[in-house]
Amino acid sequence: MSVLFRFQPAGMTRQQYEAVHSQLKDSSAWPPDGLQLHVMFGDDNDLRVSEVWESQEKQGAFAEAHLMGALEQNGVQLSGAPDMYPVHEFELGSTTP
Repeated sequence: MSVLFRFQPAGMTRQQYEAVHSQLKDSSAWPPDGLQLHVMFGDDNDLRVSEVWESQEKQGAFAEAHLMGALEQNGVQLSGAPDMYPVHEFELGSTTP
């Protein structure tokens, strides 16, 4: 069953988000195995991230191997563990305007 993760970093800026994202892409860790959806949203100086993963185990393995180090190296502080919710239904809509 898929799992939704909601991350609430403390005051993450667009510059920090882009630095983490670039670091993960440059290390060939992005996109990670098991990630189904990644969404970044919010105000430029208080961004949030939500993700849908195939399993909690795959997200945990990625976080331990790649994500937590990249966040730390770029000064991103998480305000706590992410919220986790089982996904009961997952559908993608059309991406055309």
